[in-house]
Amino acid sequence: MQLAVEISLYPLKDGYKVDILGFINKLNQYEGLAINTNAMSTQICGEFDLVMDVLKNEMKEVYQEQFKAIFVCKFLNSDITEFKL
Repeated sequence: MQLAVEISLYPLKDGYKVDILGFINKLNQYEGLAINTNAMSTQICGEFDLVMDVLKNEMKEVYQEQFKAIFVCKFLNSDITEFKL
C-alpha cells in the first residue's frame, strides 16, 4: 500500500532553520521515497512500511536532541505523485 505524508517541523528554539534543513536532508537520503519540499512542508510518498519506518527513526532523532519540537503531519493512503498539484 502506498502512503503520502505531508509533514512540517517546528523546532522550539532559535536557529531553527538548520534543524529543519537537516531533517529534510536526512529524508532525502532514503531510497524508495518521493520527496517534495516547499516553503511550508515536505511531502513524502512511498510504500507504507518504509515511510512509517523512516518517520519513526527521523522523528525520534529530532526528539532526542536538546530542544523541544512540534511535528504536524497529514496522512493519505495514496500516492499523491499521480496527481497534478
